[in-house]
This record gives sequence, structure tokens and C-alpha cells, in this order.
Amino acid sequence: MSMFSKKLRRMVIPVAVAAASTLAVSTSAVAGWSPKKPVEFIIMAGTGGGADQIARLLQGLIEKKNLSPRPFIPINKPGGSGGEALRYLNDKAGDNHTLLVTLNSFYTTPIIQKDLGVDPTTFTPVGRMALDTFLLWVNSDRKDITDLPSYVAAVKATGKGWKVGGTGSGQEDSILTAMMEKEFGYEVTYIPFPGGGTVAKNLIGNHIDSTVNNPAEQGEFYRAGKSKPLVQFTSERMAAYKDIPTAKELGHDIEYYMQRSVNGPPGMSKEAQEWYINLFKTLYESEEWQKFCVDDGLDCTEWVAGDDLGDFHAAQLQRHKDLIESVGAAAITGG
Repeated sequence: MSMFSKKLRRMVIPVAVAAASTLAVSTSAVAGWSPKKPVEFIIMAGTGGGADQIARLLQGLIEKKNLSPRPFIPINKPGGSGGEALRYLNDKAGDNHTLLVTLNSFYTTPIIQKDLGVDPTTFTPVGRMALDTFLLWVNSDRKDITDLPSYVAAVKATGKGWKVGGTGSGQEDSILTAMMEKEFGYEVTYIPFPGGGTVAKNLIGNHIDSTVNNPAEQGEFYRAGKSKPLVQFTSERMAAYKDIPTAKELGHDIEYYMQRSVNGPPGMSKEAQEWYINLFKTLYESEEWQKFCVDDGLDCTEWVAGDDLGDFHAAQLQRHKDLIESVGAAAITGG
């Protein structure tokens, strides 16, 4: 090697090392915060239900698209109508590696279980993935029930012996059940199960007479011809159920949605919150997620995140206080 080459090599190596160091610092600065350990992905419902399906779909997409340096671990905590999950998240204050996939029991359970000691507006809002919908379902074997009027007639003829399956006192379906009791002037027996998937199976097994499951929970049985929807509680007909009328079309002012959002514990760092917002916005805009929304009748037309989601939660908390007062807490809890 010539003297010139040796000098050039001595000059280039330090420059290259310096450049590499600068690149590393620059990349780190751009990347900012990211998970340093597995993320607990808490589901406030049982396995097989809509929340469980959604959480596991999101977890699978995160892994498939390599969007996180650490895995997301789905953990079901359905106890106490979601109270177990809410309490767990509340006790994780300041933690950057715990997230909760929510239902509307995010609002109703703290309202009804006053001793829970949880204020959902103190949690860290990340992103709203969808507004989920409800339909009234019966087993396809019920040839005598073909629409909402024939359903109401059957319930009234049976009285309190009519069994409606749901996911627990204070849950969304118990609110809708109470709203229908008030609207149509009948009383039913509400049977709680640990999750929407279990409710759906019990309808097919004829252990209950009806339910107001989400499309995701009944979809498999509906496509197999084992269950049939009678009415949907939306403002407009969903594309996936275009032949099923809304309650409003039939003259009944019953409309209800369930938010599907991701939230962190109180006191999550701003850096972590921003990282999770960007992550779930990427998932929200993905072809896979949007297809899931269309196929399963979810409204995924507006991304809501951060402070805007916090405002949404505050408004929904008040709305659910008003709803529960309107139908009566006893009608929802069975008390």
C-alpha cells in the first residue's frame, strides 16, 4: 500500500465513523419513543366477542406489518362488566406499555359501579378505531318471527319467560334491551354471559330467545344461515345489511352505537401517546382494517385521536348518564 493510500485511509475511517455516529443520532431523534418491552393489550370483554376479535386483528396487523419493535400481548379481563379491566388500567397510572381496547362499558360500568373508583376521562386517549353497530337477532328456526312487529308480538305472548342474552349488567346490550322494553311495553329476562361470542353461540343453541349482538359476533352464524337479523339500531342501513330496516324507519327512535377505541392509563407520557396515535392511525388507514369495517358493518369513516377523542369520551360519558337515568338503572342491572 502506498504512503498516499495509507494517509487517505487514515482520513476516511474517522470521517466514516463520525458520519455513522451522526446518522445513528439522527435516526434516534426521528424515531423518538418506542416500546422497550411487550405491550399489554387489555380487552375489557371475554374471548370470541367483538372486542376480542378487533383486538386480535389489530395485534395481528401490527405483527404482520412489523409496526412495533416489541410485541402486543392480548389479555382478556372481562370481570365485573369490564370493571376488572378498568381498575387494572387505572392502577397502571404512568405506565407506557399498557393499552385498553374499549367498549361502551368504558362509560357505563363506572357510572353504575360507583365504588369502582375509576374516572374514564382521566385515561390517556389514543385513537377511535370504529363505531360499532347493533342488530336484533333471533335463531333462524323461529319461522314465526320475520320482522320487528312479529318479534314484539312473540315477546309479549311469552312475557318474562322470554330470554334475552347479553354480556352483563350495564353493558351496551343491556342498555338496548332496556330501551326496547320501555319502547314496546314488555318485560324480558336478561341472561348475562362472559362475552358476545358466547351469547351468539347460545342463541344458535336455542338456550336464549334473542340478542342484540354486534355484526362481528353473529356474522359467522348469519352467513351460515343459522341466525337472522330483524332490525338495526343505526341512523341508516349498513351496506352489509342493506335489506334490514332501521328502527327509525319503522317509527321507533332507538339508535345506539358502540365506540371501539384504544386508550392508555392515566399519566402516560406524551411521547408514548404520540407513538401509539401514529401506530393506530396507520392501522386505521390500512386496506385490511377498512375492509374489515365494511364486511362487519362498522363505521370507520372518521379518525378521532388524542384530545379530540378525550372530548368524545367526556360527551359520551354524559350521554350514558342521561340514558341510564332515562331507562332506569334497575332496568339495566336487574336490581
